Amino acid sequence: MPETLLIVQNISHEGPGLLEELLLQQNSATRRIDLSRGNTVPDPIGFKGMVVLGGPQSVNDNTPAMRQQLKQIERALSLGIPYLGICLGMQALVKAAGGRVIPCPLPETGFLSPSGDPYRMALTETGAGDALFNELGQGFRVFQLHGETVEPAPGTELIGRGTECPHQAVKVGDSAYGLQCHFEMTPDMFHQWMEIDPSLKAMDRDKLFRQFDEVAEDYRATGLRLLDNFLAIAGFGKGRKQ
Repeated sequence: MPETLLIVQNISHEGPGLLEELLLQQNSATRRIDLSRGNTVPDPIGFKGMVVLGGPQSVNDNTPAMRQQLKQIERALSLGIPYLGICLGMQALVKAAGGRVIPCPLPETGFLSPSGDPYRMALTETGAGDALFNELGQGFRVFQLHGETVEPAPGTELIGRGTECPHQAVKVGDSAYGLQCHFEMTPDMFHQWMEIDPSLKAMDRDKLFRQFDEVAEDYRATGLRLLDNFLAIAGFGKGRKQ
């Protein structure tokens, strides 16, 4: 059994973040591919698990890079390789499994909805019992940064719901997961995204930083737990050190 995790970045500034912290702690081997630098996704058969991160692209882009990425995700699904997709990586999973990616009725950006309510993920009954959400209760607050959402195909299971975009977490087969929200984000990544992302730049900068500070401790704890749960599903490490 190969012992390396494949990490696919769709753009350089959306890296593995908290996931990288866990992998270093566990001394787990990784191979990182950055598609924005001209890399291509290798055959996943040589890896123990696969993670696809976010980016500004759409899975509906008819580009060689996106077509090749979707082909390799389809192959990972056919091989039963554990998979975690975050934001764009979740949308790619849904499309590779036969679903559709469509514009959000209302794009989700930041920590609060336009009404001022916190963005939250509520676990479905199946999700609450899934190993990915072990020790995370019935739901939690999330950070959003997306303008598209998904219509899953039959056989893709909904394991987490949101408000404006209800399909927030999905599962395909035994060990392929997608999360529409971001839980890999570190404080350094948040500051970088604030300088780069047009949707975040259009918002009140001071308010966003205050909102991040208010949730930072819980956000980090939830993110580390969720990501560590995925690594355990994929057979990496011996659990997160306390």
